[in-house]
Amino acid sequence: MLHLSPTPVTLWIGIIALILIGSLSFLTWKRSPHRGRTAALEILRMLAALAVVILLWQPEWRTIIHPNTKPKIAILWDDSKSMGTIDAPLPPVLSAKADVVSRAAWVKKALASELWKPLEAEGANDVEALPFATPDAENPALSGSDLESPLSGLLKEQNNLRAVVLFSDGDYNLGQPPVVAAQKMRVRGVPLFTIPVGSQTRLPDLDLLTVSAPTYGITGENVQIPFTIRSSLDRQVRTIVRLRDDAGRTQTKDIILPPNSETYDSILWRIEKEGTSTLELSIPVADGELVVSNNSRKFTIAGRPEKIRVLVIESLPRWEYRFLRNALSRDPGVELSCLLFHPQLGPGGGKDYIQAFPEKLEELAKFDVIFLGDVGVKNDQLTKEQCALIRGLVENQASGVIFMPGPQGNQMSLLETELSDLIPVMLDEDKPAGFSESIAAPLTLTTEGRGSLLTMLGDNEQENPEIWRRLPGFFWHAPVIKAKGGSEVLAVHGNRRDKFGPVPLLVTRPAGNGKVLFMGIDSAWRWRRGVEDLYHYRFWGQVARWMSYQRNMASGQRVRLFFTPERPEPGSTVTLNANAFDANGAPLEKGSVAIDLTAPDGRSQRIELQKNESAWGAFSGRFKVDLPGAWKIRATASGAEDKPLETTLLAQGVEIEKTGQPARPEVLEEMARVSKGRVIQPAQLAELVKEINALPEPRPLESRIPLWSHWGTLTALIVLLGTFWAGRKLNGAF
Repeated sequence: MLHLSPTPVTLWIGIIALILIGSLSFLTWKRSPHRGRTAALEILRMLAALAVVILLWQPEWRTIIHPNTKPKIAILWDDSKSMGTIDAPLPPVLSAKADVVSRAAWVKKALASELWKPLEAEGANDVEALPFATPDAENPALSGSDLESPLSGLLKEQNNLRAVVLFSDGDYNLGQPPVVAAQKMRVRGVPLFTIPVGSQTRLPDLDLLTVSAPTYGITGENVQIPFTIRSSLDRQVRTIVRLRDDAGRTQTKDIILPPNSETYDSILWRIEKEGTSTLELSIPVADGELVVSNNSRKFTIAGRPEKIRVLVIESLPRWEYRFLRNALSRDPGVELSCLLFHPQLGPGGGKDYIQAFPEKLEELAKFDVIFLGDVGVKNDQLTKEQCALIRGLVENQASGVIFMPGPQGNQMSLLETELSDLIPVMLDEDKPAGFSESIAAPLTLTTEGRGSLLTMLGDNEQENPEIWRRLPGFFWHAPVIKAKGGSEVLAVHGNRRDKFGPVPLLVTRPAGNGKVLFMGIDSAWRWRRGVEDLYHYRFWGQVARWMSYQRNMASGQRVRLFFTPERPEPGSTVTLNANAFDANGAPLEKGSVAIDLTAPDGRSQRIELQKNESAWGAFSGRFKVDLPGAWKIRATASGAEDKPLETTLLAQGVEIEKTGQPARPEVLEEMARVSKGRVIQPAQLAELVKEINALPEPRPLESRIPLWSHWGTLTALIVLLGTFWAGRKLNGAF
C-alpha cells in the first residue's frame, strides 16, 4: 500500500501548489476556443503537478509479509582456527570438573548439552546450529574470521527470526566490522545474544611475526635480514636466532626477549653463490611455550653479481676524494666515473675520468649512485639545470645521491637549487667552512645506526660496536644544525651538542623513488689506520650497494622495474614503479609500459602503468596480492615487446587466523548492545534459554520501496512532462 510521510511545511506547500495550479488550469480551459484538447492538456498538467507534490511527501510502497513458519532461533558458532586455542575453562553447568579445553571443544560441549531442549518444547521454535568461518581445505592460510557476513546472510534468508545466539572468541580479520550486522538486527528487531569463549590473556608463546628479507643480495656480500618476535611470556627470555640455508650453512645470533613485548632485530647473512636459495629463520621452543608452530619462517633470496655505475663529482683532490676514488675503482662490482673540477688545472684526466657533466638524459640515467663532494653552483662547476637533473634522476629513476661537503663550503650554493630539498639536514649558512677540531672527535652510532647495514663494519653484529669505538676520529665537520623531518640519523658527533641534541653527521632519507645520504665529515680515509683498506673499503662498498639496491631490483634492456613492498603479504597492495627507455637508451617520452601478472594459481591480468609527468620515462601502478607464493611479472615497453623484463615477486604465506591469540569479548559486547541483545557469560547459559522463551513473537517483515527515489518514478514523470509538452506544441500553444 502507498504511504506518505509529509512534514507540516511540505504538506501545506503541496496543497497550496495544487490549488494554484488547479486554478490556472481552470482559467486556461475556460478561455480556450478548443476546450476538448485544452481539457486533456490541463489534466496532464495537474497529473504532473500532483506527481511532483506526492514526491515532495516522500511516498513509499509498503508490503507486510506474514511468515507461515515456526519462529526460528539460530545458533551460530565460530569454527575458525583461533577456536583451537586451549584456554577455555568449562563452567559447572557443562562439567563438574573445571577442565580447561579448547574454545572449539567448549562450544561443542555447550551445543551437545540439554540446555537447548526447552526452546524446542511443544514445537514452539525451530532451533538450528550453524557453523561459520570453517577453514578452507585448499588454502587454510588464507582462511579467517568474518563475524558480519554470517549474521547479515541469516537476516536475508530468514523471515521469521526470533533470536540469534553467537558463540565466538570475538576475533575477526575479514569482512566489515561486526557492528554493521548488529545494526541490521536492531532494525529487524532481532536480539543478538553473544557468548564469549576463551581468555583475554595471550597464551605463553614466542611468535616469529615477520621476516623482511631483501629480494636479492650481491654474491660475496652480507645482507641484513630484519625480523620481529613477539613474546607473551611473563619472563625475560635469552634465546638464539638461527638462520639456515638448504645446504646446511648456519648463522646464529644471541638475543634477549623482554616479557610481553615485541622485539625488532636483524641478522647478517653472507651470499655465497648465485641463484635462489631457501633459508629458514627459527627460534627454539622456550620453557612453558604452548604454541610451537610459529617459531620459524622460510623465505627465498637470490644471489647475483652486480655492476654498479657510480659518478663522483669533486672540486679539489682532497684526501677524502683520493681514497674514495681508490676504494671504488678497486671494487670489482663498481664501474666508476669521476668528474674533477680543479680550479687551476681544469677537469681531471686519466683512467675513470670524464671531462664534463653528462649532457643528455640517457648519459646521466645510466648512473646508479652520484657522490657530490665539495662542489656547488659556479661557472667552473655545476649549473642549476644540472642540479635539477640530478634531483630528477634520484626521484624518478631510484638512483642515490651522497652529499659529502668539505671545508671550502661550495655545497652551500646548492641550497639555492632544486637539490636543497634533497639534503637531509639543515645547514648553518653563516658558517659555510664548517668547524675544525683541535683533537680528533669520534663518531657515535645512534640506535638506528647500530642496526643499519651501512654502518656494519664487522663480520657480525657483536663485534661492530667495538670497531666503531676504535675508529680514528675526525678533525672537521659540516655546519649541521639538525636533521630534517623524515630523516634517519645513523651517527652523531661524539663530543658536540647544540639545543637540538648531538650534531647529526651521518644521515639518510628517502627522496621520491631514490635515496639520499649525508656524510658530514671528511676523514673516513683515516679509518685505514692500522687496518689498511678493511673498514674504509667495506663502508663505501656498502654505501654504493645500499643506494642502488632498489634501482637494480629487476632490470632489462628497455625496462627497469622495482616494487614495494618487496615481500608483500596476502591482502596488501603492491606499488610497481618502472623506468622505460627508447632504442637509444634515452628515457621513454612517448609510449606506455604494460605489466602482465600471473598469480600463483595461474590467473593472469594486464596492468597499464600510468606515466608520470616528467622527462624521465617513469611509470607507476598498483595491484593487490590475494595469494601467497610466486607472482610472475612480465614488463614490456612500447616498441620493445620482443624485449620484455621478466621477474618474480614472492608473497609471504602468512596465516590470517592464528591460534594462541587472546579472545576479544569487547567486540561481542558491542554487537549485543547495538542489537538490543545481551552478553551471556558461560555460567549464565541456563538463564539464556529462559530469556529467549520470554521474547515476543517475531514481528511481520515490512518491505519498503521508496518511490520518491526510484528510477521508475523519475521515468514516469519525464514521460508525463514530455507528453504534456508535445501536446501543447500540437495545440498551438507555442
